[in-house]
Amino acid sequence: MATEITMPQLGESVTEGTITKWLVQPGDKVNKYDPLAEVMTDKVNAEVPSSYTGTIGELIAAEDEKVEVGQVICTMEVEGAAKSKSTESAPGKQSQKPDSPEDTKKAEDKSSAGRYSPAVLKLAQENDIDLTGLDGSGRGGRITRKDILAAIEDGAGAKSETPQTEASADRPKPADMPVQSQGRASVPTGRTEEIPVTGVRKAIAQNMTASKREAPHAWMMVEVDVTDLVRLRDKKKADFQKQEGFKLTYLPFFMQAVVDALKVYPQVNSKWDGDKIIRYKDVHLSMAVATEEELFVPVIKNADEKNIKGLARSLNEIAGKVRSRSLSSEDMQGGTFTLNNTGSFGSVQSQPIINTPQAAILSVESIVKRPVVLDNDAIAVRHIVNLCMSLDHRVLDGYICGKFMNHIKTSLENMNESSVSIY
Repeated sequence: MATEITMPQLGESVTEGTITKWLVQPGDKVNKYDPLAEVMTDKVNAEVPSSYTGTIGELIAAEDEKVEVGQVICTMEVEGAAKSKSTESAPGKQSQKPDSPEDTKKAEDKSSAGRYSPAVLKLAQENDIDLTGLDGSGRGGRITRKDILAAIEDGAGAKSETPQTEASADRPKPADMPVQSQGRASVPTGRTEEIPVTGVRKAIAQNMTASKREAPHAWMMVEVDVTDLVRLRDKKKADFQKQEGFKLTYLPFFMQAVVDALKVYPQVNSKWDGDKIIRYKDVHLSMAVATEEELFVPVIKNADEKNIKGLARSLNEIAGKVRSRSLSSEDMQGGTFTLNNTGSFGSVQSQPIINTPQAAILSVESIVKRPVVLDNDAIAVRHIVNLCMSLDHRVLDGYICGKFMNHIKTSLENMNESSVSIY
C-alpha cells in the first residue's frame, strides 16, 4: 500500500507552498532525508525532504501548483512496509482482501467538502465554475486547484443560472466589440512574449501588493556627506581583503550606523500587530539581496552585537547562500528592520516598499561626487549619498523618523580612522 507524502509546514504561520520543481520522478529510489521537491512559500524557498526510504509512486501535485500544508503531494512505496502487514494474503490465494474500516472511512470522508481556499474561490469565479457540482480530491473531500483546472479542461461545472434571451443572444459580447466601444485604449498588436509568473516572482508580487494595501506608506530622504567614510574604506579595503579573504564594501558601515540608531530609537524597531505595536529589544537586520530574477531578504540575527568586521562577514555569508540557493527557512525569519542597498544598481533616489509587518525600511543609494557649499561658503567636491526611508504611518510618525535619520546621518558623517574600529 502506497504511503502518502504531504506538504510540510516550512515556517511559522505558513499555510501553503508552491512546488517549483520536482527533484524526483515516479520509480525513483530515495533514501530518508533525500530532497523530493523545491517548494516556495511567502517566507522562504526550501526543499521537502523524504521521511522514508522507498520508491516514488505518483506525483500528485504539479509544478507551480499551490498546495496547502497537510495536502498530499506524492505517494511512495515505503521500504519494509509490506513486511509489517500482519494480515497479508497468503501466496496463491485468489480472494481479494476487503477494504479495511480505515479505507472505507477515508473514502467516505467529506468533512471538508464545503470549505474552499481563497485560491480555489478566485479560480472558480474567474472561470464561472459552480463548486457545488464538483467532487473534491483533497483531504476530507476538499476541492483543490487541480480539481478546478480539470473542470475547466472538461468544460464541466459551468454555471447556467440565467437562460440567454433572444435579444441577449444577438448582443455582441465584450470580446467581440471594438476596442473603442469598451472605453479602453487600443491594445498594441506588435510581437509579444508571454512569461508565466511562478516561483519567487509570484511570492514577491503577493507580498509587495499586500504591503502597499495594508500599510499606509510615508517616506523621507536625507543627504549625507560620506567623504571621510570613503577615505577610510579606501585606506582599509586592501588589508581587510588580504586578512579576511573577502571584500570590505561600504554596506557594513551603513549597517552599523543603522543598528546604532535603532538602539537609540527603538520605536523604529517595531511591527504592527492588529490592535497593538510590538517593539523588539534585539536588532535582527533583514538585508534585501537581489538576483536577476529574484529578491530574497535573509536576516542577520543579533546585528547589534557585531562590529563592522562581524557585519561584513555575516553579509558575505548570506550573499553566498543566495548565490548558491542554499538559504534555509531559518535564514529568512525573524527580521525586525530591513536595509536595502539600491545604490549597487546605480540608483540615487527611491521609495522602498515596507517588508511588512516591520515598521520601516531604509534604502542606501549610490555614493556620488557633487559640488557642495561648505560652512565657510567655499565650494568643494564631496562624496554624497541619499538615504531613503519608508515608514508605516500606523506605527511611526515623521518626528521620530526624522530624529532616527538624523542620527544615522551624524554617525556616517563622523566615520573616520580615529572614530571607527573595524575589528
